[in-house]
Amino acid sequence: MPKIKDLPLKERPREKLLEQGADKLSDAELLAILLRTGVKDKSALELADEILTKFRGFKGMSGRDFEDFKKINGLNDAKLASIAASLEISSRIVREVLKDYHIID
Repeated sequence: MPKIKDLPLKERPREKLLEQGADKLSDAELLAILLRTGVKDKSALELADEILTKFRGFKGMSGRDFEDFKKINGLNDAKLASIAASLEISSRIVREVLKDYHIID
């Protein structure tokens, strides 16, 4: 897979999001934006795809211990913090919606 900077502008995740909207991106493209950069011989998009494959999607990433993520080459503390923060934001949104519909207290 080519480096993100080698992709045409319209195919780069960040630019695609800004032009077409977040809902038009794949899960890997969204996660690659959070990761910001890849590592030697692995683009952010490839790293995102590896994470999603390992955990079988975003749902499988939720509630995981940091040690589970650290087994993936290229996930440093900054990338882990971004992932953890985004997953927590998602959980809080779900809890707020469930409360609004009186599904949970």
